[in-house]
Amino acid sequence: MNVGGIDSGRIEAMIAQLKAAATRPDGAAKPVAGAAPAAKVDFADALKSSLEQVSGSQLQAGELGKSFAMGDDKVSLSDVMISMQKANIGFQATVQVRNKLVSAYHEIMNMQV
Repeated sequence: MNVGGIDSGRIEAMIAQLKAAATRPDGAAKPVAGAAPAAKVDFADALKSSLEQVSGSQLQAGELGKSFAMGDDKVSLSDVMISMQKANIGFQATVQVRNKLVSAYHEIMNMQV
């Protein structure tokens, strides 16, 4: 099913990545054999971290755009456009994850007990 340009398979893959990131401590690579099990990270913390990353990329894109508009020679148009597209893609993915979570919430609330 195609939802707003992103198919549900991609959304499910993103949710799987969030779950995988939630099982690792921040900045940790894949677990090493024989190492202690990784501490569990709350789903809310992983979601908050993802939202902060999206917000940060949007702020960075805005700052680059502002610098380019002010005539800063260090900032090229291609850098501005790439950062804006990255921020846009991150935002769209976030909206799709939110839509999937709201849909799952509605399904759970409509279940008969």
